[in-house]
Amino acid sequence: MDDFYIYLAIVIYLGILIYIGKRNYNKDAGVDEFILDNRGLGPVLTALSAGASDMSGWMILGLPGVLYATGLCNIWIAIGLSIGAWANYKILAKRLRVYTEVAGDSSTIPDFFENRFRDNTKTIRFVSGIIILVFYTLYVSSGIIAGGKTFESFFGINFAFGAIFTLFVVVVYTFFGGFKAVCETDAFQGVLMFAILVLIPSVAYFNINIPDGSSFIGEVKKYSSEIGLNHLNIFEGQSFLGIIGLLAWGLGYFGQPHIIVRFMAIRSIDEIARARFVGISWMIIGLIGAIASGLIGFVYFSSNGITLQDSETVLLELGSTLFHPFIVGVIISAVLAAVMSTISSQLLVCSSSATQDFLFQFYQKDLSDKSKTLISRLAVILIGIVATFIAFMLDDTVLKVVGYAWAGFGASFGPALLFALYSSKTTTISALSGMIAGGFSVIIWISFGFSQYIYELFPGFIISSLVIMIVNYFNSMHDKDSKKAEKILNEFDEFKEQI
Repeated sequence: MDDFYIYLAIVIYLGILIYIGKRNYNKDAGVDEFILDNRGLGPVLTALSAGASDMSGWMILGLPGVLYATGLCNIWIAIGLSIGAWANYKILAKRLRVYTEVAGDSSTIPDFFENRFRDNTKTIRFVSGIIILVFYTLYVSSGIIAGGKTFESFFGINFAFGAIFTLFVVVVYTFFGGFKAVCETDAFQGVLMFAILVLIPSVAYFNINIPDGSSFIGEVKKYSSEIGLNHLNIFEGQSFLGIIGLLAWGLGYFGQPHIIVRFMAIRSIDEIARARFVGISWMIIGLIGAIASGLIGFVYFSSNGITLQDSETVLLELGSTLFHPFIVGVIISAVLAAVMSTISSQLLVCSSSATQDFLFQFYQKDLSDKSKTLISRLAVILIGIVATFIAFMLDDTVLKVVGYAWAGFGASFGPALLFALYSSKTTTISALSGMIAGGFSVIIWISFGFSQYIYELFPGFIISSLVIMIVNYFNSMHDKDSKKAEKILNEFDEFKEQI
């Protein structure tokens, strides 16, 4: 009977997702509607969908897991991300929304780069499209890993089945509903994640048996000292460079296409401030809940003589131990929500890049808008299959795989986008050089094991920014084409008048 209630909750959850996808299905939808919903997104939907697609499985699995295993020394990630998310809304959102519309009504980041720099060679579109395909396929794989772990942890179901089932549900509603369905399901899933991250640590805290004369903090100290750690020391095992690296996670926000595409789609720049308030409030409370879940779970299971084999399942195990089966089903749904909301956004961006930035650019035959939309939908399936194969080959934690992809995007796109939005001197060659330098810096940093000293995003972001500044300095204004330079400057002035 217990299993019945669990499955009932999950079936209701999955049914809502499929319903949203079906409700937004339009067989005659144009490719711009499928990819960007014709820039009609409201502020609350923008904020919740951006937050849910951002936080992913790492907020419910990765962050509580690392807090359970090592304590507050990893809180610097949450601090860096909170600052970075706020800065993303404040520094990038408004300018990106205006400039992408001014620059040829661009619907993808590679599309914007090509239009912004008048790159008739399509080189910058091709390079940025390659970066999206490589790092997003890896990113989607991390979500599939999280989905497989969820089913394996709760039901003892084979990891492969859980991973494939997770992908199947996401592909169905993304395939049919497109961008609007992805945003609506993300918003629904964001509310579900928020509720669970508040509920579980609150209930778990009051179920800890704290001896007389002790306190929760005292129990944390006691049990962490037994394993040779201090879970309350924010500097435990951290070097100065290590802390800088964790804080540098926040820099990654400027280059994450699946997040910043929401800024491109918001209805009006006047609604960005409201979206920022909703989004940052949701994020901070959610992160506090994730941190609390890790620490409270550590004390709860330690006091009961239990050691979790996989620290990333701490929130799941708390839920299954403390709640009615139906609520357990809701908790599982929240975990799946965290996973699926990110996978769907990334699949859509990845398929958009594969079609908009490659196939439709280099395939010379005319295609109807309806055919383009169908091809974009089919690309969702193909990329999902490839990402699943990669997930089966990876043997890393969710947090580590997310870290690789986050650094890749942050270092490749972040500086290039900021310079493109703030400096009229930025040219095709400088942006392209920065993207390549940032991406390769991350890959080299990981390959040589330098990540043990500082997170690869920080040096990658710095190197990319320096390369752009140096090339801007030595490069003549907007290449050597005076007519092109004049058009770019006039468009930049038009953009500045609207912000």
